[in-house]
Amino acid sequence: MGNLMAGKSVVLTGASTGLGRATMAKLSEEGARIIACSRTESTLAAAVAEVNAAGGSVVAVAADLSDDAQVGRVIDAAITEFGQLDVLINNAGVGYGYRQVRPNSMLALHEAPLDEWDHVMGINLGSVVYGCRRALPLMIEQGSGSIINVASILGMVGHHDAHAYTTAKGAIINLTRSLAKTYGPFNVRSNTLAPGYIDTPMIAEYTEYLNAEETKASWGCPMGRTGRPEEIADAMLYLASDMSTYVNGAVLAVDGGFTASS
Repeated sequence: MGNLMAGKSVVLTGASTGLGRATMAKLSEEGARIIACSRTESTLAAAVAEVNAAGGSVVAVAADLSDDAQVGRVIDAAITEFGQLDVLINNAGVGYGYRQVRPNSMLALHEAPLDEWDHVMGINLGSVVYGCRRALPLMIEQGSGSIINVASILGMVGHHDAHAYTTAKGAIINLTRSLAKTYGPFNVRSNTLAPGYIDTPMIAEYTEYLNAEETKASWGCPMGRTGRPEEIADAMLYLASDMSTYVNGAVLAVDGGFTASS
């Protein structure tokens, strides 16, 4: 077990699967105390139990993060359990895999029903807004903090569909830059992590195509493969820990060079 996060209290949303689960394991290995949040209580409980069995200090809090009051309950849990909040990782969100739940959620603008648009924006952008609003007064008071807002490379480039998704992710990037400017004087750092195509349930329907020998050279990633959740977790650790004390307002694309070659 390392100690890069020793003594630090973290709120991590979207913790039960994919990038969040890998991040929870990585930060726990480095000594973080974590409030882990997700909507689905059973999946979250299983993920937290696995990390705690390996020696972690993680408390599960199930919540709908598109609701401000429930976000408040999650942030409050960090103070109740650990007495402080050092790091907020706004990782919760829905993407292409969400079409299995709501088939019209990833459509282009002229096709998307407004209720689906509002629903996706509430989860992907609303959760970030609510989390930051709740965490910032605590971090300002203690004179330190690190906020990591997870966007996507699709918030940096245009895309043919999933326009509620791409709009939310683009908004996250510029919101985070504004937070960096406003709250940097209080020693509160705000950064965006923008993953590329990572091998998680969110893009499961495309993973085989992206990694196939006959197509991996054509879809735009110079490294010719999808990323691993653990590779995102390493970037999360960097932004969350004191390794990045002068990093504020950055957009860190972890995408194998996709956006560099777009």
